[in-house]
Amino acid sequence: MGRKFIYDQLVIASHNLGKIDEITELMAPLGITVRNSVELQLPEPIEDGLTFTENATIKAISASNNTGLPALSDDSGLSINALSGAPGIYSARWAETNNGRDFNVAMERIHNELIKHDDLTAQFTCALALSWPDGHIETFEGILDGKIIWPPRGTKGFGYDPIFQKLGDSRTFGEIEPMEKQNISHRAIAFNKMLESCFLQKDD
Repeated sequence: MGRKFIYDQLVIASHNLGKIDEITELMAPLGITVRNSVELQLPEPIEDGLTFTENATIKAISASNNTGLPALSDDSGLSINALSGAPGIYSARWAETNNGRDFNVAMERIHNELIKHDDLTAQFTCALALSWPDGHIETFEGILDGKIIWPPRGTKGFGYDPIFQKLGDSRTFGEIEPMEKQNISHRAIAFNKMLESCFLQKDD
């Protein structure tokens, strides 16, 4: 069991508006005031970790250090088996262009690299890091198995959602309503682990 969360405020350590919206919705039932890196104009730390968990931890600690508040960070991405796990922790970087991030470019790159492969299996991974102002960290991971489809379908998600199809589902994440996605996604899996460990503990 992790450390119990007793604060009434939490910073979402992210500059990704899609992630901020999704995590804010997940946090809503807890009655905690949620702030975020965009609102607070926090700097973006250098993510030089080698895993999703390491990068999530870097971002959470940075936000806590800059605000004196507890912070929650998400580092997530798409790992494709035929591409040796790529883009993986570099999922966002695959979308970088001279005009900012464009996930249509990243999805096209994935399609081109998968043309010569029969194995289309993939995983969405989400690592959460919850940081306390005193430096304590709790981390959680959620993994969702699926496959890559082409062409992209749906406009309800963000990032790689339009080309990811959850195992056993005929829809892409881009076709699933946001409220349903919040209950089944890799982020939801990690989030539920965090809730059970740090937020839903009974008082002694």
